[in-house]
Amino acid sequence: MSPRMSADERRIAVLKAARIEFGASGYAGTSTEAIARRVGVSQPYLFRLFPSKKAIFLAALEDCFDRLEELFETAGEGLSGAPAREAMGAAYAAQLEDRSMLQLQLQMWAVACDDADVRAVARRRMGRMWAQFDRIIGGDDREVMQFMASGMLLNVFAALDIPRIKEQLGESLTGLIEPPPEDRAG
Repeated sequence: MSPRMSADERRIAVLKAARIEFGASGYAGTSTEAIARRVGVSQPYLFRLFPSKKAIFLAALEDCFDRLEELFETAGEGLSGAPAREAMGAAYAAQLEDRSMLQLQLQMWAVACDDADVRAVARRRMGRMWAQFDRIIGGDDREVMQFMASGMLLNVFAALDIPRIKEQLGESLTGLIEPPPEDRAG
């Protein structure tokens, strides 16, 4: 018999299950029953941890952003400028292998189009991520914007499973944010 899990441990398990279920089926297509079944709890217990399906979705998004922020913080530790961009790009490239994280991010953008609560979480967390990149990379707004835009493009490449691009994700991420040759002269 396995040891009983605490409510906090169950909450973590629910967020992992929610990431998988929402990522695969979308917000509208995911039932709380599927999440509860994946965790091995009843729906009533699930609703003791989270008051609604939307609360689970929002918590899963927050968890996804927490994981990304931790990933970038660890990768960029003690670095700045190009070395930080390269390390963070490589770390993100490796993270794209986790299909549940990628799929949840893609679902978030789709739901944010029509849901003010999801849009608010996405805006706030993207703002935090912008500040994190600005602090770690130490560049100007253009560099941060290019870094973030490159990451979004890489999400699309990864979703399409383009083999050549997939092999070069880290290189692509840093390569796409290099200023054009005419901007480097000077």
